[in-house]
Amino acid sequence: MAELTLKNVVKRYGNIEIVHGINLDIKDGEFVVLVGPSGCGKSTTLRMIAGLESLSSGTISIGDRVVNTLEPKDRNIAMVFQNYALYPHMTVFRNIAFGLHAAKLPKDAIDKKVREAAKLLGLSELLERRPNELSGGQRQRVAMGRAIVRDPTVFLFDEPLSNLDAQLRGQMRTEIKRLHQSIGTTIVYVTHDQVEAMTLADRIVIMRDGRIEQVGTPLDVFHAPVSTFVAGFIGTPTMNLIALPVRQSGGNATLAFSDQDVLPLSTEVVRRIGNRDRVTVGIRPDDLVITPADAARERQGTRLEGTVVVAEPLGVTTQVIARVGDHELVGMADGRFVPQAGAPVALTCDVARLHLFDPETQRSLAS
Repeated sequence: MAELTLKNVVKRYGNIEIVHGINLDIKDGEFVVLVGPSGCGKSTTLRMIAGLESLSSGTISIGDRVVNTLEPKDRNIAMVFQNYALYPHMTVFRNIAFGLHAAKLPKDAIDKKVREAAKLLGLSELLERRPNELSGGQRQRVAMGRAIVRDPTVFLFDEPLSNLDAQLRGQMRTEIKRLHQSIGTTIVYVTHDQVEAMTLADRIVIMRDGRIEQVGTPLDVFHAPVSTFVAGFIGTPTMNLIALPVRQSGGNATLAFSDQDVLPLSTEVVRRIGNRDRVTVGIRPDDLVITPADAARERQGTRLEGTVVVAEPLGVTTQVIARVGDHELVGMADGRFVPQAGAPVALTCDVARLHLFDPETQRSLAS
């Protein structure tokens, strides 16, 4: 195992710069997920770590070695691809053992390593099958087994679950998490799926346009996003983000959804807003409670009045889109309450849970 360090890493194709001076320190044994929309540079960054793409400038170190000029085979890394990259004519055993044969390990050592990896991944009964006789999840476990037997210092995963259906993705997330807990090897994992990032990562690296937007634990980036980009990217359903005027008078302030619908703000929130007359407000749907308009005000917080646009029953909860003034907000109701379109509802939120952003820079106003 080893630490992985990226220092001022840049990638250009001709005159076009794709990755803009990334700096990142990954600790020994850490599970780090690079996440972001298509084209943000996450896969290019992974391929530079792997040696499949050259750096335009900067350095990548694995342990105490700078690996910029080393071939992929000399970096002691193992990569698991999106498309499995299995040999269709070989059995599971031979697919897992392929790299060991190439390294000319003794037959007994190969057999031991393959069977240990197969046991860890639940493949022991499948060693004589060929890839076309396996499910997608089983094929991905074979690809992981081929990586494990090499005893790499760093595992690299490039969107390994994107070809699987939703149920298999959930199962494989559990398998990958269990694998990391078992072997403790440093993992760098690329995905565009923020659910994968939240459930797998020790730390998440959120990328945007070839730059790192924020690095933190899953709870850090969820509860303290540094920008509207992070706030809107992390979390399902997506955070409500609305630019609203601020009305201040005598040290008090309100956020105006319309002339009639306002949220009074606490002294602390007013301090964060400063002298701005407009602010971008973020409200997590889980922090916006939807109840019948005539329900008693049992919850602490501030109440708005709205009209249902659409309600989506999810079982335990109902996701409701409601119109307040000229704005549509997503909130959550008890699963037994499924209001009809056009019905009046109350929307209650705790102003202490609001996320505030500068409308010009889109950066957080959290102090």
